[in-house]
Amino acid sequence: MNFDLNIVPFSRRESFLAISILPEAQDRQQGLYLRTVRGGDDKFGEAFHIDMLDESGHSVPFKAEACPERIRLESPAGLTAEICISDRRTFRVRTRKCGIRLTFRTAAYDYAYQAAPSSWEVNSFTHECRFMLTALTGDLKMEVPWDKIKSSYVIANFLPDGQSGISEFAIEEFRTVWEPRAEWESFDDAVKQVKEEFNQWLDRSLPLPEHWEESRELAAYITWSCFVPAEGCLTRPAMYMSKNWMTNIWSWDHCFNAMALVRHDPKLAWDQFMIFFDRQDESGLIPDFINDKYELWNCNKPPIHGWTLAWMMARTDYIKDAQLREVYGPLSKWTKWWFRYRDGDRDGIPQYNHGNDSGWDNSTAFNNGIPVESPDLAAFLILQAELLAEIAGLLGHTEEATEWRRLAEGTLEKMISHFWKDGRFTACRSGTHEISEGDSLLLFVPILLGKRLPEPIRTALLNGLREEGRFLTANGWATESVNSSFYNPDGYWRGPIWAPSTMLLVEGVAAAGDRELAEEVSRRFCSMLDRSGMAENFDAITGQGLRDRAFTWTSSVFLILGNEYTN
Repeated sequence: MNFDLNIVPFSRRESFLAISILPEAQDRQQGLYLRTVRGGDDKFGEAFHIDMLDESGHSVPFKAEACPERIRLESPAGLTAEICISDRRTFRVRTRKCGIRLTFRTAAYDYAYQAAPSSWEVNSFTHECRFMLTALTGDLKMEVPWDKIKSSYVIANFLPDGQSGISEFAIEEFRTVWEPRAEWESFDDAVKQVKEEFNQWLDRSLPLPEHWEESRELAAYITWSCFVPAEGCLTRPAMYMSKNWMTNIWSWDHCFNAMALVRHDPKLAWDQFMIFFDRQDESGLIPDFINDKYELWNCNKPPIHGWTLAWMMARTDYIKDAQLREVYGPLSKWTKWWFRYRDGDRDGIPQYNHGNDSGWDNSTAFNNGIPVESPDLAAFLILQAELLAEIAGLLGHTEEATEWRRLAEGTLEKMISHFWKDGRFTACRSGTHEISEGDSLLLFVPILLGKRLPEPIRTALLNGLREEGRFLTANGWATESVNSSFYNPDGYWRGPIWAPSTMLLVEGVAAAGDRELAEEVSRRFCSMLDRSGMAENFDAITGQGLRDRAFTWTSSVFLILGNEYTN
C-alpha cells in the first residue's frame, strides 16, 4: 500500500511525530516536513523542512513515496533516501549518494547547541519540546547563528560518508532530559519492526469484501497511525481524528472509533470510550475536545454514549461487571447534566445552546437562533436512559433502574408531542418554540429509536430517507436536502455526506425494520469512500472528498458498515 503525503500523513501508532507534504502558506514554503502534532489543532506542527542535497551540496527535486513503514525519496538523478519512525519519538533516516538538509525556522526563544560530539539539541519553545539530531554514519554540519536571545535559524546538513556514500541519522523528540543510547538498531530492522506491527493491526481489523481491500488497508492505516500516547491531558492512548490539522479527539468522534475497535481490541476500544469520562466535570459535563495540552469546555457534543455502549455490549463479552461499575456513575452524571443544565424553559425537553453542541455545527436546525430543542437530542437521551436502566438492574440498583425507565418513557412521550408536527419531526427555539427553517437530515436521527416509535412515524421517516433526490443520492444521505435553498455542496453540515450521520441513520433504519435500505446506503457510502478516500466529509452529488482528507471516524465507519452491512 502506498499513499499520498499531500493527503495522508506518515506516522505510526502512539507517536506525536508525523511527516507531510504541506502547501505554501505565509512563512512556509511548499515541501516535505517533519512535524509534531502536540498541542492541538491550531497549526500543522511543522518542525523541519526537508531538502535533498546532491554531491555538491545543492538542493535537488525529489518525489516521495510512502507506505506504512517507510517513506522513500528519489531524485531524477537516482539519489535516494528513506525515512522511518522507528519508535514513538524517533525519526530514522538513511541516504545513498546524497545528503539531507533540515531547516528549522525559529521563533520565540528557540535555539540549538552541540550536546555531544555527533549530536545537536534543538530546543523548540514553539512546539514545547526538544529535538536531538544525531549523525550515525557520515557528517553533520550545522548552521546556527546566534541573535541575542535565540538562534536566528537552524540548518542541519547531514552528509554521506566519503567511502560508502551512505548517511544515517536520527531525530529524537523529547521534553525534558535526553539519554544517549548505548546502541542503535539497524535501519532495516527498524523498518521491519514497524511493518510487522502494522500488519498485525491490519490482520485484526474488520474484514470487508475483497473488492474494497485496498481501501480497507488505507482505513486501517489511518486509524493505526492516528494514535497518540497517554500523556498530559490524555489519560489513555487516544486515536486523534487526524494527524493533518484535526489533531484532537472530540466527545462524540471517539465513540465511532471505539466501535470499530471493539471486536478485535476491546481493551483499546474501552479506552477510547472512557477517555472523556476520565476528564468529566463535577457537574457531569464532559469537554468538547481533548488533546495532550488542554481541554475545551466552551461547547460539548451530543450524548450518543448510551447508544454507543449498547452497540458495543452487543458485540463483545469484554464489558463485564467491572466495566459497568466504572461507567455507570459517569454516564448517569452526563445524562442528568442535560436535564439539569440544558432545559432553559423547563419543559422537560433539553436543548442545544449552539450548533456545535449537536455535532452538526451549522445545520439549518439552528437557522432561527439559539438555544434549539431538537428531536435527535431527545432520542439520544431516551436510549441513554434505557441503557442506564439496564446497567442499574445488572448492578442491583433496582430503584434507580425504575427511575431511568420512567425517564426514558416520559421523554419519549414528550418528544413525540413536542416535535412531531404535520407528519414530520421539527426543531424549534427553546422558549418560543418557533420552528426552524430548512430540511436537515438531523431531524431524521430519531429513527434510531426504531420500533419504540409509533408505526406511522416510522413509516414517514423511512419514506423520507428512501426518497431519491431529497437526501438520498448515489453516494448516500446528504445532510441537507439537495432541493433545499440552504443546500451547499461544501457547506459542512448543510449538504455534504458525513460518516457519523450515515452510521447513525443506517443503524436507525435497520432498527426500524428496513435492513434493505441500511444495506443499500452502506454500499453507496462505502463505494464512495473506495473512490474518494477517508475524508472528513464528501460532496453529496460528486462524492469528492472535502476538508481534512485523512479522518479516523470516516475510516472507522467505513470498516464498520462495510463489515456489517455489505458482506
